This record gives sequence, structure tokens and C-alpha cells, in this order.
Amino acid sequence: MTLLELSAEYRSHAHALDLRICQLQYRLEHTRNADQRCQLEERIHMLSTMLREARELAVLTERYYDRGYRRNAKYTI
Repeated sequence: MTLLELSAEYRSHAHALDLRICQLQYRLEHTRNADQRCQLEERIHMLSTMLREARELAVLTERYYDRGYRRNAKYTI
């Protein structure tokens, strides 16, 4: 698998995560139970972190070999 193909996979996963976050936010808006709201907020927070990282990695793998691309220091060794 090439980095460009891997980038497409990360974008696909990011799209799925974004869809799930939207679903959970809809449920959160229509839930009155405090415990359920807390659980939904925690899940949304975790998925939002995963979404951000998937998007960052998609850009990193897509542009890894581009000259002049400033890589995210978070993902360098």
C-alpha cells in the first residue's frame, strides 16, 4: 500500500467518524437523561479526537513526499 492509498483510507475513516459524531450529537440534543448525556458527551469527545488525528494523518500521508511541505511535528520521530 502506498502513502497515497493510505491517505484515502484515513479520509474514508474520517468521514465515517464525522458521520457517527453527527448522529451522536443529534441524540445528545434529544436526550434529557443526565447519565446518558454524559456518556454521549464522552463518546463525542473521544471520536472528535480520533477524527482530528485521522484528518491530520490523511494530510501527512498525502503530502509526505511534497517538497516544502512542513510536516506536523506531532508525527515526526
